[in-house]
Amino acid sequence: MKIIKVSWRNLWRNPIRTNMTISAVAICIAILIIFQSMIVGLIEKAEFNTTNLIIGEVQVHAEGYLDDRSIYKSLKNIEEIHSVAKENNIGLVERSYGFGLISSETKSAGTQFWGINPESELQYFDFANHIDKGNFLTNTSLKKIVLGKKLASSIAADIGTELVVFVQGADGSLGNELFYVSGILKNVADNIDRGAAMILREDFDILFSVNNLIHEIALNSKGRLESEEIQKLVSAKTTGVDIETWQQLMPTIALMTEKMTVFMRTLFSLIFGIAASLGVMNTMIMSTYDRMREFGIIRAIGTTPWRILKQVSLEAILMTFFASIIGVVVGLSVALYFQKYGFDVSGSGNMSFGGVVMDPIWRASVSVGIVFLPVVLMMLISIVASIYPASIAARIKPVEAIHYKP
Repeated sequence: MKIIKVSWRNLWRNPIRTNMTISAVAICIAILIIFQSMIVGLIEKAEFNTTNLIIGEVQVHAEGYLDDRSIYKSLKNIEEIHSVAKENNIGLVERSYGFGLISSETKSAGTQFWGINPESELQYFDFANHIDKGNFLTNTSLKKIVLGKKLASSIAADIGTELVVFVQGADGSLGNELFYVSGILKNVADNIDRGAAMILREDFDILFSVNNLIHEIALNSKGRLESEEIQKLVSAKTTGVDIETWQQLMPTIALMTEKMTVFMRTLFSLIFGIAASLGVMNTMIMSTYDRMREFGIIRAIGTTPWRILKQVSLEAILMTFFASIIGVVVGLSVALYFQKYGFDVSGSGNMSFGGVVMDPIWRASVSVGIVFLPVVLMMLISIVASIYPASIAARIKPVEAIHYKP
């Protein structure tokens, strides 16, 4: 306890220098907490948007469907999947897909038609709430269609526009129907913006001459369960289907989120860690040379080099500990503010991640690890940074030190 008191008093022999170093380390800790919470918040939001917008955490298809997307490769015996979703309180939507041509009065484009259940989509996914014009489908929206924004622009379609649809039916017949534009989606994802046309499942069955064909089941627990956990639950009850997590469906985004988190947190830790270590080392070296005669005297009366080494190192640790308290208070306060309110980045246009449009409000994500990792890092850095000045003090020769003149 005595050595702690002595070390603390030594710190304040030069209060200006000590305060400047404490301030620098505290700022580094605060910035690390804020930056890391913002980075993790961005990555978590990207993952949540990816799954919650339209993909889901797990998708189930007939074997080989994703390889050629044939209308004939539909899911069978879907009751088992419904049972798993119900038992584990997992959101489930069924989707049907088919390709065809859509035409307005003057323009036409190839598109992918989605046969959907509007109520399920609204309940478990967010894309249905991203309407730019008009309204999304309801269960009574027969002969109504919702288009991706870029698709609507490419065929010059607006709300109420009459569209002619041509498709190849599952029975080989030519299907054609009239639809009226009910809504146009905002930019949500590249594949939807450019080529998605959504209609009721009932209309889909009539258009493609099918009877309740399901090509995809998307499962979404909204973050309550891990995607791998849902995959295991479904695979335990069903066979003869392909069950993919969102990471398997979108490996590029999954890899980006994983690597970006590690890279950015490591980069900021290195930058501010080096800055803090230089500040601590500089302060301790200056303090050591200021007290050179003192160290010579206490060495002459029998103090061991190990005790001097401990004292100098303890001074650095105490200084960093005090700075950590200030840094955590400031950094955590700012991070919690951004976690609650975030800040709007919509002024720079749509922010997308791997083709998926992000929420324009960027929020932080605060956790125990984010707060204490910078503190532990700075403590370790202060110990390492104090080794050199402490070794100088411990290795001095008493006679030379007593006659030392700064």
